[in-house]
Amino acid sequence: MNARSALSIAAACLVMTGCSTAARKQEGPVRVEVVRVGDGYVLLRGGEQYTVRGVGMAVDDIARFAAYGGNSIRTWTTRDGPQDIGRLLDEAEALGVTVALGLPMRAERHGFDYDDPAAVAAQRESFREDILRYRDHPALLAWIIGNELNHSYTNPRVWDAVEDVARMIEELDPNHPVTTALAGFYPQVVAGVLERAPSLDFLSAQLYGSLFGLPGKVEEAGFTGPFMVTEWGTIGYWEMEKTPWGAPVELTSSEKADVIARAWREVLSAFPGQLIGSYVFKWGWKQERTPTWFGLLLESGETTESADVMQHAWTGSWPANRSPRVEAMLLDGCTSRQGVTLVAGRPYEAAFEVTDPDGDALRYRWEVKRESGATQAGGDFEAGIPSLRGLLRGPASATTTIAVDEPGRYRLFAYAFDGQGHAAHANIPFLVEPGDGP
Repeated sequence: MNARSALSIAAACLVMTGCSTAARKQEGPVRVEVVRVGDGYVLLRGGEQYTVRGVGMAVDDIARFAAYGGNSIRTWTTRDGPQDIGRLLDEAEALGVTVALGLPMRAERHGFDYDDPAAVAAQRESFREDILRYRDHPALLAWIIGNELNHSYTNPRVWDAVEDVARMIEELDPNHPVTTALAGFYPQVVAGVLERAPSLDFLSAQLYGSLFGLPGKVEEAGFTGPFMVTEWGTIGYWEMEKTPWGAPVELTSSEKADVIARAWREVLSAFPGQLIGSYVFKWGWKQERTPTWFGLLLESGETTESADVMQHAWTGSWPANRSPRVEAMLLDGCTSRQGVTLVAGRPYEAAFEVTDPDGDALRYRWEVKRESGATQAGGDFEAGIPSLRGLLRGPASATTTIAVDEPGRYRLFAYAFDGQGHAAHANIPFLVEPGDGP
């Protein structure tokens, strides 16, 4: 039995038998509030200070997350889709985990017109049922109105609409605080939100590589109120260096873990009194330029070194069995930052150097995909890219040989699995140019 299966069985035990001391402590809402204490703020839940140890999660994997020391998840919608929201809340409560629910307010960049009063009113009223349905659930922590509504926006009336929803929540659910999640922390945007949506209990910001500039942005804005960081993690694809043909260079799973550890240490621990919580992105996986860019997990379910880092941040202890660590990945002797160019039809060697802290035997997998041509932004849906077959020799060892006949832009992926539910990964974008002919 692997670690994930054991945790799934444990979760079923908690839900069916109530064998956790955290399970169903009470029926009905638990009051949550942001309270000023001296020169700062604290989040109180049930009258006690509550420290958020959070992740973004779209599909239930709460038992494993809680085993890593996390205690809160945030969602992006209150509407059932891939996840039954009611069941998600029930599972969270059974495991002693809270949920910040995201109301799916439409963004201007998706075609919504905030100059249309009828459409704005209809959207507001569409949330009423969601608020009434979930307001008394004991797992509920807070409401997040919209996600990155300032991304590529032009109409400040969106904040008037946010204020209208915040007031409705204040009327219908006085037990839970309300926020909106901003893309970045831009002083002008912050000023506009504070002016037009004063009923928000705190602000939230979402930053990746730019997280390291957050202290300066907060100071520049003269912002002294409470806030959360509702998405953060590795450096975004829009922030990374690119190959000469425009493909973003992705960090290895270990480089990402190092970035996340540094962000926690240098930034998220540097706002005593203002930062009241944070949610790392993402407990799961998501196709954004690649299938490995943002997730703390692989599509096949294994956790990565970034999850280990978060356990250490949340609990002060490392997992009993830790994830493999990437030392290097090379294609034709070059790294991902060296603009690898190959000639069509010729074979080239690739190597993946990985170490395991526990000495576990490693299993390898290689894949080749065409380079993403996606132009979406802000986390909008991207379709997965199928792996190409017949291009690799020895795809189950630490080294492989690749030969691609068709010129174009590609990406070579390497994975290492420790057999304990953990994995490491890396990839190299490469360009294939035409050969010299027959």
